[in-house]
Amino acid sequence: MVSLPDDLNDALESALARFSVNDMTQATRRLIQQYREGFDSADIVLGSEIDVAAYAAYRMPATYAAVHTALRHTAALAPTFAPQTHIDVGGGTGAAVWAAAEIWPSLKEVKVLEQAPMAAALGGRLARQAVSPVVRTATWSRATIGNKVLKGPSDLVTMSYVLGELPPAVRDGVVRSLAADTSMVVLIEPGTPAGYERIIAARDVLIGEGLSVVAPCPHDGACPIPRGKDWCHFSVRLNRSSLHRQIKTGMLGFEDEKYSYVAASTQAWPDRPDRVIRHPQKRKGLVSLQLCTRDDGLTDEIVSKRNSDAYRRARNISWGDAWDSPREDGDRGQGPEA
Repeated sequence: MVSLPDDLNDALESALARFSVNDMTQATRRLIQQYREGFDSADIVLGSEIDVAAYAAYRMPATYAAVHTALRHTAALAPTFAPQTHIDVGGGTGAAVWAAAEIWPSLKEVKVLEQAPMAAALGGRLARQAVSPVVRTATWSRATIGNKVLKGPSDLVTMSYVLGELPPAVRDGVVRSLAADTSMVVLIEPGTPAGYERIIAARDVLIGEGLSVVAPCPHDGACPIPRGKDWCHFSVRLNRSSLHRQIKTGMLGFEDEKYSYVAASTQAWPDRPDRVIRHPQKRKGLVSLQLCTRDDGLTDEIVSKRNSDAYRRARNISWGDAWDSPREDGDRGQGPEA
């Protein structure tokens, strides 16, 4: 379960206190409908204070959770990567900035590029209340994403939930520009078939620019998932605040954010383990894992109590986690027991 950092949660509640729950609920419904129907990329969707407030209330927790989880997996596979500079493209109200600062304490300078002035203004106000010095001193600049992003060099570049807002014709050029003068690029999209297709296309561009995939894929080869039949995505559970529940008219104290992502680096990180790509099936005495593997494409692995060390690990494994397969025990590829 992922929650917003206490200082971000406090800053967000304070910033939104002057808006009525009813107004934010209505604005949330409009925004959700707008994103479902699509819009002209030249339009500024978050063009009013109430729209920005609603967006921050209902999307910032989910965006933070997805970005934080993707960056955490990336950092685990690139243990010596210690970025000092970070540029977040299309950063909205800044969720990715907070997530990156928590994952990489080495960061010293952060820049956010955002098209909507009111979203950037709220993001800046929230950031100035951060405990983290690098979040507190982040700079916010207005930028419209065209055929490329004029961003300058940076150790880390992130872009979350933006590719789907761009015309298909410009996406490849934008991704190429993100890869220029950058050590690590991390892209996050919704965990839908369309979001996955955008991530796979971006992955191909990044590899074509000479970068190597860090996560979630354990290889730089073609995705083994049959196109049009399935898609690679992950899920993270996040806490819903009281306000979050009210404006989304939800009863549960949590929600699950589905996302697809790719992280790619100019440095090759050789120790890329297999990836759990579905919820593990846990039964008495065994765990069944569906994996994307380095060498064998998609496989099902049965881990039984006979391999006590692997079984203990498998009982604690989650969808989206890395998995070092116990290849020596012969369990790979076995079907479920009758």
